[in-house]
Amino acid sequence: MELGLVSNHVSPQSLSLPPPPGMLTFNLLGVPLVGADVCGFSEQTEEELCVRWTQLGAFYPFTRNHNAIDQKPQDPPVFSPRARSAMKQSLLLRYSLFPLLYTLFHRAHTHGHTVARPLLFEFPKDVRTYGIDRQFLWGKSLMVTPVLDPGVDYVVGYFPQGLWYDYYTGDSIRSKGEELRLKAPLEHINLHLREGAVVPTQRPNTTLFVSSGQPLHLVSSLSEDGSAGGELFWDDGESIDTLETDQYAHIVFTVVKNTMTSEVLHDHVEASYITVETASFYGVKAEPTRVTVNSQDAAFSYRANQVLTVTDLGLNLSQNFTISWI
Repeated sequence: MELGLVSNHVSPQSLSLPPPPGMLTFNLLGVPLVGADVCGFSEQTEEELCVRWTQLGAFYPFTRNHNAIDQKPQDPPVFSPRARSAMKQSLLLRYSLFPLLYTLFHRAHTHGHTVARPLLFEFPKDVRTYGIDRQFLWGKSLMVTPVLDPGVDYVVGYFPQGLWYDYYTGDSIRSKGEELRLKAPLEHINLHLREGAVVPTQRPNTTLFVSSGQPLHLVSSLSEDGSAGGELFWDDGESIDTLETDQYAHIVFTVVKNTMTSEVLHDHVEASYITVETASFYGVKAEPTRVTVNSQDAAFSYRANQVLTVTDLGLNLSQNFTISWI
């Protein structure tokens, strides 16, 4: 993929993080692989700053912890156990979302789309989104609301009109276009899914090479009418020109009328090694009595916040499948 790469050297100052507008600007200019040096390049960082910056940096399209040669180390192991745990958690979160990120880069390469996207791109009729540079989207559906200020355990985020789901829990928010105060302890960065998305995620591991072979978990954030859609682009992650040489897999996921379908638009051997292990559906309004996978009964759970989770799937990614509930 011809993506380009830009890393900005930013100095840590007074525990305030640089907001994301530079990253968003580069995406608008067609350079999606961009990010600032996490924890700052020169001057000495502080623990809280580095934790919050790592959480934000986990959602830079390009992320690295990097500083000047004459500065003290600022990688996670030099900080307290609590800080290390928080930074590890955010990096594993990034690894788990790699299937989504990789697919977004595919779209950027083939169609000129953004990876990190300002809210105004998705909500051009909402003038309140025009000045927002402290939140952003991955693609059109995953909204990131980072903490950029010191000494706080909350953050105020703007939710455009519509249905949103807490990424971690599936709790729903029906917004009229309003600001909401969100809990944000040191270990937490707020993520919300916009209605109508199917997001492919993956069980994370200590390196991306190992993570890329792990099973998938599909997260669907249903619209009011119960629909959602998404896609996955997948190749070996190393070879060049895989699109031109047909060495890739492309799968589309659709949810409508209580049924998820996968359609393999393009198959390749890489996809045959990946399985879909679980699928979660946010916004299932009534508890199902039965769930079937390819017409066979399947194990499932249902929570009071309207989250349906189907487990032990073992589905081959390179073969079409259906998941239905009644």
